[in-house]
Amino acid sequence: MTTAEKLGQLNQMAGGRQIALNSRINEAEYDRVRAGGVGSYLHVAGAEFLAELQRVAVEESRLGIPLLFAMDVVHGYRTMFPVPLGIAATFDPADAELAARVAAVEATSAGLHWTFAPMIDIARDARWGRIVEGAGEEPFFVSAMARAQVRGYQGTDLSHSDTILATAKHFGAYGAGAGGRDYDSADISERTLYEVYLPPFWAAADEGAGSFMVAFNDIGGVPTTANRALLNDLLRGSWDYQGLVVSDWNSVLELINHGVVETRAEAGALALLASVDMEMTSGIYAADMAEAVEASPEIQVAVDASVLRVLMAKERLGLFDAPLAYNDPAREAAVMLSPEHRAAARQVAERSMVLLRNDTGLLPLADAPGRVALIGALADDARSMIGSWKAQGQPEDVTTLLATLQERLGDNLVYEPGAGTRGEADPEAIARAVRAAESADLVILVTGEDYNLSGEARSRSDIALPAPQQELARAILATGKPVVTVLMTGRPLDLEPLDADDATILVAWFPGTETGPAIANVLFGDVSPGGRLPASFPRRTGQAPYFMGHYPTGRPADPDLSKDSARYMDIPITPAYAFGHGLSYASFEYSGLNQSTDELVQGGTITISADITNTSGIDADEVVQLYVRDPVAQVARPVQEMRGFSRVTIPAGETRRVAFTLLPEQFAYFAPSGRFEADAGRIDFRIGSSSDDIRLTGSFDLPASVIADAPGAALVTRVEIEGE
Repeated sequence: MTTAEKLGQLNQMAGGRQIALNSRINEAEYDRVRAGGVGSYLHVAGAEFLAELQRVAVEESRLGIPLLFAMDVVHGYRTMFPVPLGIAATFDPADAELAARVAAVEATSAGLHWTFAPMIDIARDARWGRIVEGAGEEPFFVSAMARAQVRGYQGTDLSHSDTILATAKHFGAYGAGAGGRDYDSADISERTLYEVYLPPFWAAADEGAGSFMVAFNDIGGVPTTANRALLNDLLRGSWDYQGLVVSDWNSVLELINHGVVETRAEAGALALLASVDMEMTSGIYAADMAEAVEASPEIQVAVDASVLRVLMAKERLGLFDAPLAYNDPAREAAVMLSPEHRAAARQVAERSMVLLRNDTGLLPLADAPGRVALIGALADDARSMIGSWKAQGQPEDVTTLLATLQERLGDNLVYEPGAGTRGEADPEAIARAVRAAESADLVILVTGEDYNLSGEARSRSDIALPAPQQELARAILATGKPVVTVLMTGRPLDLEPLDADDATILVAWFPGTETGPAIANVLFGDVSPGGRLPASFPRRTGQAPYFMGHYPTGRPADPDLSKDSARYMDIPITPAYAFGHGLSYASFEYSGLNQSTDELVQGGTITISADITNTSGIDADEVVQLYVRDPVAQVARPVQEMRGFSRVTIPAGETRRVAFTLLPEQFAYFAPSGRFEADAGRIDFRIGSSSDDIRLTGSFDLPASVIADAPGAALVTRVEIEGE
C-alpha cells in the first residue's frame, strides 16, 4: 500500500447528514473511493444505494478494499425502542440485548456495518444532556448493560450479515464534564477514573466490542484524542485491546481548540501516536499527514498498526469474502418495522416504565374509569416519543398515547394539550385544559421535557420542568381531581410541583415506536410496572450531581440541622428518588437469607441467596438488588456499591429463591499501590428492592488481601433463580 492508500483507510467521511443521509455522495466521492482515499462513510444507508458504492470500492479501486458504512444506531434503527436510559430502567440485560439485536438486524439490512453505540459513560449529573444515551450512574450496573448491548449488536459471529460492529463510547471520563456541561473538562482523580468511569469500558472490551470511540473532553488538561497514557499504555498495553479506535466527530481537529497543537498536521500526529486509528470527518489523516508519515518512522509504525486494525475489523465483518452480504433490498424491506420487532419494542417499553409514586392506589386504572381528561402536548408528540438519536425512526410510525386512549376509551376521553414544552404558556390553552379536567372523573397529565431538551449539546443549568409545563401542572393539580402523571423525559428531573402529597407518577421516558400501547398497558394493569431508576432523581438542581456511591466523609450527612455535616441546609439529605427505586402493583416479602460461607478466600466464591415471595394477588416482576460496602480499607470506600441484580417474574402467591455468586476479586478497588486490591477484613452486604429499600443484611470476611487484574465493578456476578 502507498502512504496515501494507508491514510485513506484511516479516513472516515460524512456521506450525508443525520437529516439527509447519502446527500454528499456525488461523483467526487466516487472518485475518492476509486483512488483509495477513504476507508469508511457515516450518515449513509440503504441496501441498494450502498451496494453501488461498495461495488466501486471493490471493483474500481486499485486494492479492492471494501468500505465500512456507519451510523449512530443507538436505540433502534427504524423500529425505535425507549431511549437508552429507559432501556436501562428495565434493569434487565436481556432487554438491552434484545433492543440491540433488533437494531442490528434492521441496520444491517440497510447496508450498515458499524454503529456508534453503546454509550457506556457513567452519568452522575442530571444536568448533562447525554445522560439520556447511557445506563446511568452505577459502574457495576452500567458494565452489565454494556456487555449485553455488545452481545446484542455483534452476536456470536460478526461475519454474519445481521451483526454490526459495536462501539464502546466515549472512552475517557466524558460523563464527568464540569458542571454537567457537554464537552467540558473532567478534572477527576486517578482513583475516580479507574473505579468509576473505566469499568464499563473494561467490560465492553472483555465482551469483545469491535471498536472504541474516544471522548471529546480532556482529563486534567490532556485531551482524550491525544492521551497516549490512556490509549496506548492502558487500552492497548494493559488491556491488550486490539480493536478499532475511532475519533469522535472532528475531535482530532479540535485538538487545536484544546491548545495542545497549532496545526492540522500536528493534531493528526498526536492522534496517530495515541493510537486513534480512524479519523472522523475532518479529513486530517488523508489530507495533511502524508509528508509527516514519510518523514517519521515513529508515525509510520503507528499508521501501519492502525491500518492493520481497520483491515482486521473489515475482515471480522466478512467483507473481504462477501462485500455485498449486507446489501439485500428484499431483506431490508422485510425486516423494517416487522410485527416481531414492534412487539419487542412494546415489551421493552412496558418493562422500562418506573412507578415512582402511587400514594392512593390510583393505579392500575379500572377498565371503565369514567370520563378521562388527557392533558399535555406530549401525549400526542410522536417526535418526542422516539427521543434523540432516532436513526431512521419516523414519527409517523409511532402509535401515540392519545391515539391509543382514543381507541380504548372512545367518547369517554377528552384531550387538551394545555401548554407547549418550551416558551411562554398560553393562558387560554391552559384554561381549556382546566375545564376539561374539571369535567372529568380522572385526569392523565402527560408532562416533562420534549426530546430536544436532552441529548448531545443539550445540557441544562436547571432540570426543573419547563416553565409552561410547571404552570399547566399547577393548574391541573389545583382542580382537586384524581391525577395520574405520566412523565416523559430523557433525564432525572426536579419534579416540583408534581411531587406532592397523594401523587401518582409513572416515568415513561421516551418510549419509542410503541409508546401508546406500552403506557396504556401499564396504566390499566395489563402489565405491572417493574422498572427501576438507573440514575437518582435529585430534589433540586442544586443537589446535582447526586449519586448513590459517594464517600461517607468525616462528617457524614445527618438530618439533624444542629449538627455540622455534609449536607445542604434547605433540603433533606436524601435524593427525591434513589438509584434502583421503583414500585409495583404487587407486594413482595424478603426472607430466608443464606450465605454459603463466612470467609471468602482466594480462589473461592460466596453465594448469597434469599427467598422473594409475591404476597399479592397480581403476577408481577421484582428487581432484587445486592449492595456491598467495605467499611474499613486503605482509602475511603463508597457508602454503597452494587454487585448484583436480577429482575424476576413471580406469579401471585409464589416464591422464587435468588442466589448471587461472587468472587473475592469483585471487591477490588484502585489501591494506593496503583493496583486493584481487596483488603483483608469484613465486607457488609445488603439485599433489597432498591438502594434505599433494604430488606436483608449480612457480612462475611476476606481472610487475606487479594490482587485483581480488573476493577471489581466490571466483573460478572452469577445469578441463579430457583423455583421457576
